[in-house]
Amino acid sequence: MEAAPKPGSGAHVKGQGKKQKPRRYWEGGNDEAHPLPDKGSKRKWEERPQPKDAQVPKKPKQIREPRPKQKQELSSKQTQKVLRSKQTQKVLRPKQNLKDCNSDQKQELKPNQTLSGAQDPFPGPAPVSENAVNKFRRGGSKFVTKQPLKLVTKDKLKVAASEEEETSVRAARAELLLSEEPGFLEGEDGEDTATIHQSDIVEAVDIASAAKHFDLNLHQFGPYRLNYSRTGRHLALGGRRGHVATFDWITKKLMCEINVMEAVRDIRFLHTETLFAVAQKRWLHIYDNQGIELHCVRRCDRVTRLEFLPFHFLLATASETGFLTYLDVSVGKIVASLMARAGRLDVMTQNPHNAVIHLGHSNGTVSLWCPAMKEPVVKILCHRGGVRAVAVDSSGTYMATSGLDHQVKIFDLRGKYQPLTARALPQGAGHLAFSQRGLLAGGMGDVVTIWRGQGQGGFPSLDQPYLTHRPHGHIHSLQFCPFEDVLGAGHSRGFTSILVPGAGEPNFDGLESNPYRSRKQRQEWEVKALMEKIPAELIGLDPRNLGEIDVISLEQKKKERVERLGFDPEAKAPFQPKQKKKGRSSTANLVKRKIKVKDQEHREQVRQSLQQQQQQQKKLQTSQSTGPPPSALDRFKR
Repeated sequence: MEAAPKPGSGAHVKGQGKKQKPRRYWEGGNDEAHPLPDKGSKRKWEERPQPKDAQVPKKPKQIREPRPKQKQELSSKQTQKVLRSKQTQKVLRPKQNLKDCNSDQKQELKPNQTLSGAQDPFPGPAPVSENAVNKFRRGGSKFVTKQPLKLVTKDKLKVAASEEEETSVRAARAELLLSEEPGFLEGEDGEDTATIHQSDIVEAVDIASAAKHFDLNLHQFGPYRLNYSRTGRHLALGGRRGHVATFDWITKKLMCEINVMEAVRDIRFLHTETLFAVAQKRWLHIYDNQGIELHCVRRCDRVTRLEFLPFHFLLATASETGFLTYLDVSVGKIVASLMARAGRLDVMTQNPHNAVIHLGHSNGTVSLWCPAMKEPVVKILCHRGGVRAVAVDSSGTYMATSGLDHQVKIFDLRGKYQPLTARALPQGAGHLAFSQRGLLAGGMGDVVTIWRGQGQGGFPSLDQPYLTHRPHGHIHSLQFCPFEDVLGAGHSRGFTSILVPGAGEPNFDGLESNPYRSRKQRQEWEVKALMEKIPAELIGLDPRNLGEIDVISLEQKKKERVERLGFDPEAKAPFQPKQKKKGRSSTANLVKRKIKVKDQEHREQVRQSLQQQQQQQKKLQTSQSTGPPPSALDRFKR
């Protein structure tokens, strides 16, 4: 008899359902019945009793691996190479270990030790003297205010101060890289430099410098007004009888030459040498470098003097009618038109430090103007007669004036506005001009006299002249060329270029005023300058006030806002207790919490008042202790 198959076996039993397939280890089910084989062991195909109808799975075909090639016998030389390579592999380490070794070596180096192992004799950054740093500082490095500030504002001010200090230190350290030095003129033993002629200077200097001394004979259309561009490369001339010309005065290449058929009062370059303004008899005209008229500004009529503010893109005009007008050349709009109430305005100059306009009047006063104010900021009584000329140095510290009383005075503009020195001249100076290095030039009739400063940062000494020169005609205009030891003099018979050793700044900023810039560089600079244009409202006597907080105007604005709204939007909101659950937010509990907070605020106010009273009492006691000793008669004092 056949034995009945055991339950769980794969045999088919009559009366039962379909036959059950054998389970594999990758199928679900009881893991104990079919445990997983080891990873390293091969799968064994065990034969199990299968029913007759069951399909027996086929065995997989055995794939034979290719036999390894027989090793070739190596020669003696090859075996030596293999042994050497094995030895080197044992010695070498992985790449990561090599990196770790390098990092360990770097960590072992001392801070003042080089890779070679030698000690650095000069560790740290190069020291900079305090005097050199002070020369490049702009204002105070610390911010002082009497009002309490927020923490965020304090942090910003500290960061700004640290950046200013770092900038000044870097500028002082980079001063060693400036190769050029200012020139000077020294006479022999006991020789006066004022007696040295231009011909002697031309013979002593090199060929390039000697070519900068020349004369232009233009007696038909004189007298002439002149203006150098900011880079010092181009020169504009304007004759009283309508002759206008611009050219590169170093290479003597003419840019344009026209005759406007009208009287020319003054001429000025704008932000670049491609545009210049001419104050003609009736209106103000703008021309390009080809002599083509671009604009005619009829709101600026009967203009006598012109000044251009490069960082604000403002053209200031003074007229016969007594108006001072500011024209924004970037947008073509008049920013301000101020009435000076002092008659004809024919003496005007600008302060390069703060862009304030100085006007000289016939009553002997000099007024300082800003476009944001309708009245003069400062009025200075300088002379007993009318003012003939005004000039301000590049640092904005000193102002030189000359009047009909034949005196030349130098004033201090750092708050006191008092004269530092004065000198009476035989004819009086009709024109004055300061150089970048602090030299002062004055035109007296047909003689040009130049005074030298008393050192770096000092005002010129009017006792002894530095140089003198006599052009071919009466002087009508004076200006020093930027970054050159040259003084331009416009007179009744043309123009004269005078060599003045030590007048110009020897080193220029290539990103700001580059005399050798290309056309592409000029266009890029123009775009950058327009983006960094300073608004006209920021012009003031002290440009350092822009970084301070105007507490008075801030309080006034807050007061006006409270009056307009009827309540203070910045006032502290009344205490509102939070809602709590489980019956803790009843009306009585809310009132108790409000009273508690109110009492705490009252206690704080009382504590502060007591502290103030104690401080006042201490002050009284200290004042009484320092005074005279008490006496019996003190009771009768009232």
